[in-house]
Amino acid sequence: MAIRIGTELGEAHVRPGHGELERLAERIGADGDRFLVVERIPSDPDVYVQVWHEAADAGPRTYQLEYRDGDPGRHFRAYPHSAREVGAVLAGWARGDADWDLGTVWEHVPLPAARTAPPLDAAVRGELEQRVRLALRCGYDGRPELTELAEDYLVDGPVRPVSGAQAAELVLRLWRERVAEQAGWVGETDPERVSRAFAALEDAGITAREDFACCRGCGRAEIRGVGAEGARGFVFFHRMCTEGAAQGGDLILIYGSFGAGGETGWDEASTAAVGREVVAALAAVGLRCLWDGSAHDAIRVTDLDWRKRLAR
Repeated sequence: MAIRIGTELGEAHVRPGHGELERLAERIGADGDRFLVVERIPSDPDVYVQVWHEAADAGPRTYQLEYRDGDPGRHFRAYPHSAREVGAVLAGWARGDADWDLGTVWEHVPLPAARTAPPLDAAVRGELEQRVRLALRCGYDGRPELTELAEDYLVDGPVRPVSGAQAAELVLRLWRERVAEQAGWVGETDPERVSRAFAALEDAGITAREDFACCRGCGRAEIRGVGAEGARGFVFFHRMCTEGAAQGGDLILIYGSFGAGGETGWDEASTAAVGREVVAALAAVGLRCLWDGSAHDAIRVTDLDWRKRLAR
């Protein structure tokens, strides 16, 4: 299921099956393990379900179940009598069943309306929206990273034209727009094909990383430390490569071989061999590459439709 479950123990269960969700609902109750928070993927701060249970509580309301559906004004609470009932409600919500909330007695929880940030200057807002939308098209950042980007993007020395609250508000609005847009995408997208090819390369002994580091130099310096100890070579694309693909260009891949001592070495024959493996893996998932076959030429994944689903 496209959900993330957080527990009081600090666990994060991402995309669990129905059995795991029900098991967690039955488990909670002990001191230090009394609640679950269930969010959709991609997440929205005003869309979630949460449950509290304290086994030592002998009263009639041992389970407290709450859900929010869009803003603080749509927050509801119920008191199920059993873990089985809680698990059924959570599973129905997670699946998106139309009748998931039926059969449970809900009461509205009056909460204060969310405070809104002062409006941004129109020119600032326009420039900021353009930058955040590009990052959303890239698809690798969550809301915290995007909010930090929005707050810091137009800083000029001591001048900070965007507050943290304004940044968070703008990012949430654009995030929701992108989530609604991707809801209409059907089937596997080109970035998902890239991920599948990179997973196959990783299994074959080639360290493969997406949206890795800020530039070519930093990526080459860091790539050896993130893969398996016995990896034969590497391939990655950095943030500027991602932005190029998100704007309709080719996706440029940096690749190479590792020396005998594990360093990011340069050997023409072995580097070209890694390049052939990379191109073959991409072709196997239906992607087209431009590459002259030499170790001196970058691999370009071309004819891409960069629709990267938000996944946090």
